Amino acid sequence: MSAPGTGSAPADTPASHHAPATGLAGRLAFPPALLAWSVWGLGALLYLIGFYQRVAPAVITDRLMTEFAIGGAALGNLSAFYFYSYVAMQIPTGMIADRWGPRRLLTAGAGVAALGTALFAFAPDIYWASAGRLLIGASVAVAFVSMLKLASHWFSPQQYALASGMALLMGVVGGVVAGVPLRFVVELFGWRPVMALTAGLTALLCIATWLRVRDDPSERGYASHFQGAHQSQAPTPVLRGLMEVLSYRNVWILMAVPIGFTGAVLTFAGLWGVPYLRQVHGLDPKMAAAITSTLLVSWALGGPLLGSWSERMGMRKPLYLIASGVALLGWSAIIFLPLPLWALVALLVPTGFASGNIIIGFAWAKESVPLRLVGTASGVCNMGPLMGGMFLQPAVGWMLDLRWNGVIENGAPLYQSAAYRSGFTLIFAALVVAGIALCFARESHCKQMHE
Repeated sequence: MSAPGTGSAPADTPASHHAPATGLAGRLAFPPALLAWSVWGLGALLYLIGFYQRVAPAVITDRLMTEFAIGGAALGNLSAFYFYSYVAMQIPTGMIADRWGPRRLLTAGAGVAALGTALFAFAPDIYWASAGRLLIGASVAVAFVSMLKLASHWFSPQQYALASGMALLMGVVGGVVAGVPLRFVVELFGWRPVMALTAGLTALLCIATWLRVRDDPSERGYASHFQGAHQSQAPTPVLRGLMEVLSYRNVWILMAVPIGFTGAVLTFAGLWGVPYLRQVHGLDPKMAAAITSTLLVSWALGGPLLGSWSERMGMRKPLYLIASGVALLGWSAIIFLPLPLWALVALLVPTGFASGNIIIGFAWAKESVPLRLVGTASGVCNMGPLMGGMFLQPAVGWMLDLRWNGVIENGAPLYQSAAYRSGFTLIFAALVVAGIALCFARESHCKQMHE
């Protein structure tokens, strides 16, 4: 990425047609808020699309199983192809962003996402559909890191936290769009035309990103907010930095814990919750999607609030453990008790909120390594939440197939309550292991543990 003041916009870009914006005493002015948010917002739109793609299979499980003549294990694997490539891209994304800059990375990401979505929309069989999901996961994986890089250049340090919170909000909006609204249009037009339209909109985002986004305000004639331009210490070589990060026990633990807690949310809200509510509780698809969206919204609210509360406490571990206990109790009741629908819905709210504990883990992980390794540690720990969906979605599907009694409804397997309970028991097991692992993490007291 170019340092502020050395932007490399080509001669035919809009940057070359603007005189520098100057303020008092002839100094360059910072970019206006509207411009800054519009640049950042295009990156945020790719993150929204990525979250939409992450949970979209949940409301079209019946269509996919009928279309490709597959069972639960194959459907879980199809959905998880998104996570396979997303997880694999976490560490290299930071390195690519440093070399290319967010403008090029976001443009490439949106272009490949459009291609992958089109491949998924027109896939003649499960193999082409899986290839499409693989491309989608790899491409949208660049959005979050790119958004943070744009925020560090286009916003003041005081606005950086706001931009990070808005990023999470954009993701949840994408997840909600993939609920009731997606099911509504799928019932009207079919899942293939809807996915083809998604591909077209993503392609338009690719074009808009290239035309509008710039890595730094200096490329538009404004002063930059970036404060890291004069770093004198040479960066740690990538492989050596990765090995050093993995030498810290907390990094392993804080990567593994979200496999259980976020994996539970992504497995229920992202794939198996809608068919469970339809087949066991007799709900129509749109109502089932609305209920799983409630889990996503409460999860998104819990993250920043729990993170803020841990900052005020000056400790990470106690609140992380308390929230983990609440989430474990909530999921235990949802999975093992014969709850009426109203009680299940009521439990999803605190359970989702407590599952937002992973935000504490991100801050904790950064404090567990030297400052020069924070970026690598963040990439490693960000693999954990996605690994939860990667492992648990196909595992639950595999268990559903094992307990299936052979009944088919509208071309798709019909699973009984006992089959879902067996499948969701895997979620419970992952939560228990995660909670035990968390007990072995070292407290940071909200400060860097290593200098």
